[in-house]
Amino acid sequence: MDKTRRSLLSSGLIGAGLLAAPGAAFAASGDMAKLAKAVEAGNDAAIKRIQEWIALPSIAAENRDMQKGAEYMAALAKDAGFQKAEIIPTSGHPGVFATLDAGAKRTVGIYFMYDVKQFDPAEWSSPPLEARIVDKPGFGKVIVGRGAINQKGPEATFLSALHAFRASGTKLPVNLVLVAEGEEEIGSPNFKELVTKPQVLAALKKCEGIVIPSGWQDRQGNVDVNLGAKGIIELELIASGKKWGRGPAKDIHSSLKAMVDSPTWRLVQALQTLVSADGNTPAIDGWFENVRPLSAREKALIAENARNNNEADMKTSLGVPHWIDDLPFPQALERLASQPTVNIEGLVAGYTGPGGKTVLPARAVAKIDCRLVPNQTRAEATKKLRAHLDKRGFTDIEVNVSGGYDPTETAEDSRVIRAELATYKKAGIIATMTPRLAGSWPGAVFTAPPVSIPAGQFGLGHGSGAHAPDEYYVIESSNPKVASLPQATLGFADFLYQMAAVS
Repeated sequence: MDKTRRSLLSSGLIGAGLLAAPGAAFAASGDMAKLAKAVEAGNDAAIKRIQEWIALPSIAAENRDMQKGAEYMAALAKDAGFQKAEIIPTSGHPGVFATLDAGAKRTVGIYFMYDVKQFDPAEWSSPPLEARIVDKPGFGKVIVGRGAINQKGPEATFLSALHAFRASGTKLPVNLVLVAEGEEEIGSPNFKELVTKPQVLAALKKCEGIVIPSGWQDRQGNVDVNLGAKGIIELELIASGKKWGRGPAKDIHSSLKAMVDSPTWRLVQALQTLVSADGNTPAIDGWFENVRPLSAREKALIAENARNNNEADMKTSLGVPHWIDDLPFPQALERLASQPTVNIEGLVAGYTGPGGKTVLPARAVAKIDCRLVPNQTRAEATKKLRAHLDKRGFTDIEVNVSGGYDPTETAEDSRVIRAELATYKKAGIIATMTPRLAGSWPGAVFTAPPVSIPAGQFGLGHGSGAHAPDEYYVIESSNPKVASLPQATLGFADFLYQMAAVS
């Protein structure tokens, strides 16, 4: 018996957990035992699938390999057993729509993104497209590469579960509808266009719910089950001498600052009006008027989450010594869930190379993201930002919105959430419900009309470093509380059984 099989049987995720998880009828059929053997046999191919996908960097922000990325995504879906997989054009980058008819009673939606964030190879300890397998203390062997955890690793793991169904001759317990976009990392500006194509919308409306594959176990093996996510607006604020009618039309010598206005300082002054003096609370006119306070139930969920998570580990993983205002952990988590934000992602003006260059820049750009909570909307927030700047005389500051979407909410008694909780429970994993993810994903496109289905995230396993250097995904865990790749693969299989079985 090789190492992979030993890890499957000794983990508890298989012995008393996932092999028994689907319920009496499914367990009696021996389906999970057959799937476990198929997962074991296909583990090398599963690792290779992740590595090869990482090697193709589809980056929407750079318009890099987007058609190739869509074609590769469609090929992956077909190879995993989807009978139909088509590339759907949009006003931006294309999406992929695929269906798998298993002749089952219920249908489950799966959301993928095939795009990844930009990267600077100089910041990485190993090349971000080589997907090297390295040892990571405290976790084991991990794949390091752009997209490893966000989201190619978990998505490829889900596909590996489908490969195991095919290889073992096991019938899928549900039908599947897959929608994949290539613009998630730029705010999904055209995703609703994809989802509301007649054939896509008709298929999604048959789904009991939809999930995005994830791998969010912490060091203790625990997971959060999110009942929603914050919305987002991604935009640029631009100050320029040309638009302002003051300052230079092109970069000039900095000595002239004594008699020439600076667009860069104008942008700084505009930015200062958007938040409180400490930068921690949005100060845009009317920003909070529709913000819904946390309910008693949401506060109770957050308190439980604080008890089940390790504050010190969280601070260490983030490299953060203090929370805002030195808040106690439960209150910091309440703030994380309840507060909208205005964040500066980056500032660009003038010369940014080595050494100095004495120029007075003609143009300055602030890259901004605004996180939104219920009951804010993207349209409302964008309008209020523009009005706020105009009221203060900054009519010349351009507001260029590149993407975004509303907050997402899913009921805790929905089949998707109950199936997630059942899978985690039977795998021996502590799962804590949280009111919403502080990050964002375009789940609102699914939960809002015209689709109107529950949406969430699910997955065993662990990874970190999304949007950052040395992003990684665990494939062979040295931590007995964290799933290895084969265990995470079986977790997706069991989730599908739970979706079929939960009443």
